[in-house]
Amino acid sequence: MILIDELKQELPELEAELAEAKEALRPDELREKARELEQKSAEPGFWEDQENAQKVMKEKKSLEDLVGEYDSLEGSLEDLNVMIEMAEEADDEETAEEAGSEKEKLKVAIENLKLKTLLNDKYDKNNAIISVHAGSGGTEAMDWAAMLFRMYTRWCEKRGYKYKLMDMNDDTEAGIKSATLLVEGDYAYGYLKNEKGVHRLVRISPFDSSGRRHTSFASLDVTPEIEFDNTVEINPEDLRIDTYRSSGAGGQHVNMTDSAVRITHLPTNIVVTCQNERSQIQNREYAMKMLMSKLIELKEKEEKESLDELKGDYNQITWGSQIRSYVFQPYTMVKDHRTNAEVGNVQAVMDGDIDLFINEKLKARD
Repeated sequence: MILIDELKQELPELEAELAEAKEALRPDELREKARELEQKSAEPGFWEDQENAQKVMKEKKSLEDLVGEYDSLEGSLEDLNVMIEMAEEADDEETAEEAGSEKEKLKVAIENLKLKTLLNDKYDKNNAIISVHAGSGGTEAMDWAAMLFRMYTRWCEKRGYKYKLMDMNDDTEAGIKSATLLVEGDYAYGYLKNEKGVHRLVRISPFDSSGRRHTSFASLDVTPEIEFDNTVEINPEDLRIDTYRSSGAGGQHVNMTDSAVRITHLPTNIVVTCQNERSQIQNREYAMKMLMSKLIELKEKEEKESLDELKGDYNQITWGSQIRSYVFQPYTMVKDHRTNAEVGNVQAVMDGDIDLFINEKLKARD
C-alpha cells in the first residue's frame, strides 16, 4: 500500500523532530524543577505571602503544562507507530488514511512545541500590551490603524487568548488614531514581541473619489505585562497625572465623569493612558501597571542607545521603515521584509491568520 510506505518513510523525520524538541526542552529538568516548587509550596508559611505564592504556583503550572505537552506528543508518536503497523498487517486502507490524518496533526503539534522552546526570554510567558498608532496620512492612515487593530483581535480569538481594551482614540471621520489592548494568555508576549514595528498598506483608497492607489502606515508597539516589581521605584514627584472624560464605546457613563487617566513619567517621557474601566481608580491602577511594565522593560534594555526604540516611539512611521507590507492592489500579497515570508491571501491575514509571519521570525532568532 503506497500510503503506508509513505508514512513509514516519514516516521523517522517525526521522531527526529520530537527528539530535537526534547533536547531544547529538557523535560526531565523541568519535572525536577516542578517538584522543587511543589516542595516549596508545602513549606510552613508559604501561603502567607500570597503574591509570591501565586507566582510560584503559576510557574509550577507552566512547567507541568510544558512537560505534559511533550509527554502527550511522545505518546501520540507511539500510537501512530502502532496504527501504521496495524494498517500494514491488515492491509486496511481506512486505518492507513486515519494514520495519515494523525500524522499531519502530530507534525503541526511538534512544530508548535519546538516554537515554544524558542520562547525562553525573561518575559516571553507574560501577557502582552499592544498599542496601534496611525502614521501620517490622515483618514487613510487612521482607517489602516483600525484594520490592523482588528487583525490582532482576530488573531487573539483564533489562539484562544483573552483581550481587554485599555484605551482607544477614535477619529471623528473614520478609523482610530491609537488603541491599546491587554492580551492575556500563556506566551502572549513571546509570540507578539516581534510584531513591534511599522506596517505598510497599499490599496485603492475608499476615501479617494478618483480611485487612486494609496500607501499608508501604522505602527505596533508591544510590551510585556509585568507585575509590580520592587527593583523599579516610581517616584510620585516624577509623575504627571491627568484625568479627562472617556470617549468611544462604553455607554453613557463613560462621558459623564472624568474617569480616563493619562500618566506621564517625566524623566523618560513615557505616556500611558487607560479609559476602559468605569472608575478613575481602576483606570489609574491599570495605567500604573502599564507604566511599571514599560519602565521595567526599559531597565532590562538600558544598554540600548535609543529611548525611542525602547518605548516604541516611532517618529518615522513612513516609507522604508516597515517590517511588513500588506498589498491589496494591483496584486494581493502580504510580505514580511525581515524573513521574506509571504502570503497571497490578504483577507485571511486581515482576519488574523498571521502565525506564519510570527513563527518564521521566531525561527530566525535574529
